[in-house]
Amino acid sequence: MNARVKIGSVGETQVVVEAKHAIDFADDALPPVLCTPWLAWFLEHAARAAVLPALAAHESTVGTEIEVAHLAPTPLGRTVTCRARVIRVEGREVSFTLEADDGVEPIARGFHKLRIIDKQRFAARVARKRSGG
Repeated sequence: MNARVKIGSVGETQVVVEAKHAIDFADDALPPVLCTPWLAWFLEHAARAAVLPALAAHESTVGTEIEVAHLAPTPLGRTVTCRARVIRVEGREVSFTLEADDGVEPIARGFHKLRIIDKQRFAARVARKRSGG
């Protein structure tokens, strides 16, 4: 790490909900809304944004745990703002509280952990697995 990840650091992402982000089982009786897997993806990227300034060029992050309560539906066209706040740093593991809103109401809250990894070591581990070893 170039710098220590600081408790209280906040990362944020904003995204306009598009059709590709909607639940895939919506029909005329169920309007298209933001699906939970995409919401989790946006929240993880908010967490990454909080730690990226502290990473060295050879480092990245991987998610290791996520708990998200999806509280309210968000229709297509709304802008969702996701925030992740660092609450704990233990070695290479960083923990966050998560929240998201759609400009009308809170739509999610949760908890997330990222692990800071060495890209080369991670790639070598994946290569070993790919080759069956």
